[in-house]
Amino acid sequence: VAATMLLLLLSLLTVGACGSFNILPVVPFPQEAEMISTARRSLNLEEFRITADHLREDKVISTTISRYEHYFSRFKRRPVSPDGYITEVNLIVEDPEAQLHIGVNESYTLNIDPESPIVKLVANTRFGVVRGLETFYQLYNITDGTFPSVKIKDYPRFDYRGFLIDTSRHFLPVETIEKVITGMAMSKLNVLHWHIVDDPSFPYYSPTFPSLAEKGAYDMNHVYRISDILQVISFAENHGIVVVPEFDTPGHTLSWGKGLENFLTSCPGLGTFGGDYGPINPSVESNFKVLQKLFAEVSSLFPGGFVHLGGDEVPFDCWAANKDLGAWMKQQGIGNFNDLESYYEERLLDIVHHLNISYVVWEEIFNNDLLIQPDTIIHVWKGNWEATMGKVIKAGYKTILSSPWYLNYIGSSKDFELEFEFNWQKYYKVEPYKIPGATPEELSRVIGGEACMWGEFVDATNILSRSFPVASIVAERLWSSE
Repeated sequence: VAATMLLLLLSLLTVGACGSFNILPVVPFPQEAEMISTARRSLNLEEFRITADHLREDKVISTTISRYEHYFSRFKRRPVSPDGYITEVNLIVEDPEAQLHIGVNESYTLNIDPESPIVKLVANTRFGVVRGLETFYQLYNITDGTFPSVKIKDYPRFDYRGFLIDTSRHFLPVETIEKVITGMAMSKLNVLHWHIVDDPSFPYYSPTFPSLAEKGAYDMNHVYRISDILQVISFAENHGIVVVPEFDTPGHTLSWGKGLENFLTSCPGLGTFGGDYGPINPSVESNFKVLQKLFAEVSSLFPGGFVHLGGDEVPFDCWAANKDLGAWMKQQGIGNFNDLESYYEERLLDIVHHLNISYVVWEEIFNNDLLIQPDTIIHVWKGNWEATMGKVIKAGYKTILSSPWYLNYIGSSKDFELEFEFNWQKYYKVEPYKIPGATPEELSRVIGGEACMWGEFVDATNILSRSFPVASIVAERLWSSE
């Protein structure tokens, strides 16, 4: 699977390349690359090894070494280059104790010296090693078995480079999620945004509230238990990827209501999908106790220190149809449904703040002028994104861009190649800093972006072919220089 994905990714090998480096097959393209000479050394497959001195016992380092040694072991032996062999890649990590988080240093330098059989890879952290070994792997010419003589200095342009999967609309087995993570690592993406639950199903099995999955999942064969979650998190960490779970509320919660009594707002015929229930009912105090316990569980399970709180597409008509909710609003002095949503979000953000975790919300929270904390990160996904992001950063908030990178849309072109060519250019032309009138200080609040693969039309059979190599375009816009 990894080799197949790599070939797909390298079909875009000229993306971002310039000048004499159009032939440098690395995606995303490095920040700095200097061709040392025209010499090309062969890889000695019999003697080749990756060394890391005392770091070999580290889990991230050891699994990364094993992964790339395995990748290279599958290549056929080629004739020896007259320029000699490469027998070793030596890894040096300057800060081996640094833990994985969004913003961890991923920089590295890679030196393939034409006069030495040993390649030097120096990284600030273990996760820079993950990025550097991927570059080294992509530099291998599978036709003649050689490497160019090159010195690369590389680091990401943005701290947040995400990819969204949606496991509510179509369940994805853990094995499939791991394949997505493998493709992400090949593109140097570093955040898996796991939209784990939504209206259609609740596949997250909560030990605190087991009825949520027991009644809200498609069935008990399509749930993620704690062991599954930990497996995904560990696999992702070994690829330098933070897992950010999303539990979208107060809308997009139809599946929650199957396992929690009085949790959703009753509105016969006006609810989600024309049913009888809509968003979470903010007038029920016990609902906030449920949210506190659930997010406490989630924050202890996911070590990345981030959670996505959603907050998009809240239908006010259901709230408006519930007379008991209307009476409660009058009693509380809440005059309209924007204020009701603000009341809910204030309560939720207070819960999350006390759990000491960072959070992301969809742009509606900002657009609707809700009262939000200064450290809220706004995820922009709707049209006219330049104007929206301009308002967000001028208001002092950090932001993430997804609007132009929804990969799940089904095109209308009958000619797949023409459609792909159009989308390739469209995705690649996006410039996250293209915000009219923004100052350098304001632009510093643009922390990155994310490609989204929503689950309406993808499942385990096609998510990889729909996601890669097109996601590598987004990855390069977020890693490489402008």
